[in-house]
Amino acid sequence: MRVNHVGEICAQALYQGQSLTSRNPELRQRLAGAAAEELDHLAWTASRIEALGGRKSVLNPLWYAGALALGSAAGLLGDRWNLGFLAETERQVEAHLDRHLDMLPVGDEPSRAVLDQMRTDESAHAAMAESLGAAALPRPARLAMRAAARVMTTTAYYL
Repeated sequence: MRVNHVGEICAQALYQGQSLTSRNPELRQRLAGAAAEELDHLAWTASRIEALGGRKSVLNPLWYAGALALGSAAGLLGDRWNLGFLAETERQVEAHLDRHLDMLPVGDEPSRAVLDQMRTDESAHAAMAESLGAAALPRPARLAMRAAARVMTTTAYYL
């Protein structure tokens, strides 16, 4: 659950960075709405960590700073690319959540409920980005995002 919590910290920072650099007032409002949903995810994952007797990542400030920089950079590329980055991020998060759901112990229904709802919300965020005109990211960008996410999830698992 720590990995998912880190993901939600990154989501907050990404949305904030994207919103800060977006040129479109409507898009900034949509990003703020999605960020509000991500706040719920942040609270849910923190609650599950506590209930499971775990701990949050010691690198949370670093995760936040890096994601804020990435979100800001995505926004500076223009709204179509900003939305494309958002859509791809949410698709990759959705795939991560699918894998995590498959790994959960059968009896951990509280965690399953949290991850199921997060998956639904992430899918809606990707659909929103696509409906607003997201550009399809080139394959190298998608692969780089996937590699960076792998480094983050592996590191967050331990730290």
